[in-house]
Amino acid sequence: MAVGQHASKTGMARVPGGSFAMGSDTFYPEEGPVHVVEVGGFWMDRHAVTVREFRRFVADTGYVTVAERPLDAAQYPGADPDLLVPGSLVFRKAPGPVDLRDFRNWWQYVPGADWEHPEGPGSTIAGRQRHPVTHVAPEDAEAYAAWAGKALPTEAEWEFAARGALDGAIFAWGDEFAPRGRLMANTWQGEFPWQNLRSDGYEGTSPVGSFDPNGYGLYDMTGNVWEWTADAFALQHAAAIASACCTPRNPRVGSPEVDEEIPRRVIKGGSHLCAPNYCLRYRPAARQGEAVDTSTGHIGFRCIVRERG
Repeated sequence: MAVGQHASKTGMARVPGGSFAMGSDTFYPEEGPVHVVEVGGFWMDRHAVTVREFRRFVADTGYVTVAERPLDAAQYPGADPDLLVPGSLVFRKAPGPVDLRDFRNWWQYVPGADWEHPEGPGSTIAGRQRHPVTHVAPEDAEAYAAWAGKALPTEAEWEFAARGALDGAIFAWGDEFAPRGRLMANTWQGEFPWQNLRSDGYEGTSPVGSFDPNGYGLYDMTGNVWEWTADAFALQHAAAIASACCTPRNPRVGSPEVDEEIPRRVIKGGSHLCAPNYCLRYRPAARQGEAVDTSTGHIGFRCIVRERG
């Protein structure tokens, strides 16, 4: 079945497509250079795939996520054998200020952590059915998308949609982080990773749709959870695209820029763990590379259906 042939548009918003200035030269080096890109029209899930929606997929297919499968020791030479068991990365709030150069001060690989047990064994998704599903790797996201007759967006499609027709704005809602003192997304307030003031009302993930949508009617395009895209990660936007004589249409980075033992994918949008003192990436232009074998408690995804033509 062709992607989108029979996919339901229920719960999706139409993104008309067009050209825009992709990237940023203001914040982090991997976001540049700014370059004009054109994307075709598509439909996008109004919010990240939820726990309830992912549970329906698993019930229908019997799918087992990457985090629930045994690990191949050959792929992780030198790793602690006790950690070569199914699990996922879980955030642990630090007791006080720590060295921000070492992510191990707040991330812990927890055996038994997965989409149904977000904090590890003993934790549940009770009361979180409308929260974004997490602890999913890109392979899991793509399996869900194929089941739904959809696809993951490219980085360009994702960023265009996130901007909500506000081309060049810093945030998905404009240039001011908190207009008139109002917080517009689920991010970290306070000193990361030990002081969360919860000024936005949330300690971790939040139910989808808890904040206003952007100009295309899309919720949580920044904050809450990072989202997987279909693109391989490059340290900067491809120079060939940035210097092209013509505006590239529907660009996609299909293979990594460097030879990596474990390839990385682009994730977009920032999360509830992004803070000004550490990760000011709750912006449409922000991007990071995440290993494809990785699942965490702050990465999810949403899907699209491309229009024909």
